[in-house]
Amino acid sequence: MPRKELLSRRFEVKDSLEAIEFYFQKGWTDGLPVVPPTEDRIWEMLDYVKKEPDEIIGQIPVRRRVITAEKIAINAVMAGCLPAYMPVILAAVEALCDPAFSVHGPMTSTSGMGILLIINGPVIQDLDINAGENLFGPGRRANATLGRVIRLILMNVCGAIPGVLDRSVLGHPGKYSYCIAENESVSPWEPLHVEKGFPKEISTVTVFAGDAPHQVYNTLSRTPEGILTTLADVMGNLGRLTIHPNGEFVVVIGYEHMKRIAEAGWTKSDVRRFLAEKARRSIADIKRCGRMAGDITPEDEKTLYPIVQNLEDILVIAAGGSAGSVSACIPGWTGIEHSRSVTKPIIY
Repeated sequence: MPRKELLSRRFEVKDSLEAIEFYFQKGWTDGLPVVPPTEDRIWEMLDYVKKEPDEIIGQIPVRRRVITAEKIAINAVMAGCLPAYMPVILAAVEALCDPAFSVHGPMTSTSGMGILLIINGPVIQDLDINAGENLFGPGRRANATLGRVIRLILMNVCGAIPGVLDRSVLGHPGKYSYCIAENESVSPWEPLHVEKGFPKEISTVTVFAGDAPHQVYNTLSRTPEGILTTLADVMGNLGRLTIHPNGEFVVVIGYEHMKRIAEAGWTKSDVRRFLAEKARRSIADIKRCGRMAGDITPEDEKTLYPIVQNLEDILVIAAGGSAGSVSACIPGWTGIEHSRSVTKPIIY
């Protein structure tokens, strides 16, 4: 059966450097140089996942946008991805287009949320995805390019151009690239995808619209209560996007904290339960900063307002390096249409 033709418009340039500058001029980059998407490179991506160029992978009806395999492949080349990364990208795009994720909200919001990818399963080892030291930082091709391709797709296919559709006031570095894996090889707990009902041997990607990581330091406490009280305090910060308990949090438990918590016999369920109970602020505090209307009453000083509504709104991830007592929390996006994290299987 003969190959279908690529559908995207072609441009002739004299060399790769001119191609890179051409993409800058057209506004098709994230501000960094891209790999020129030649026809051969695009077909390498498509052939790896046995997709035809015009196959629809996802749609965003509110934006009247259709995301085809060809457009994904083009942006994957631009981001510096290997063909082996394509199954992860396809699953991530499917998750982005799930109505529960409500991608239009976080990609256009003034709050500047990034799209975090959380990878689980055997694909972590197969693609060398970082789950340990320098977790949110540079140094690993898979993390950097998988996170980057999602931003390029949002910009070039979905129209989330900074200053046009993307109206972030500040943004954050995760809007360049935001991809981590759970450190399943050292974690004493069930990984995220198993908690969500997938077999351990299945690989998955979870998409989460979130703020930048808020690092949480506690080097002295040796108890789960002490460590998690510190985390709960950061979760209850009055400067979050919303103080209403209708969003999600990703809580990344670093190695040293994870070890101490697990040695005390605590499970992820115990962690969620404790955080949900302790991550609260008094109504008086909320009113003092003007984020809740009304005069402060004596009862307000004693009445605690919850930060999360359900235990399932806290996604606990075991990840990060082993050289310090550090964890992190990432508040999720909430708006008129709340974005919920979505997990999809990776077929490869």
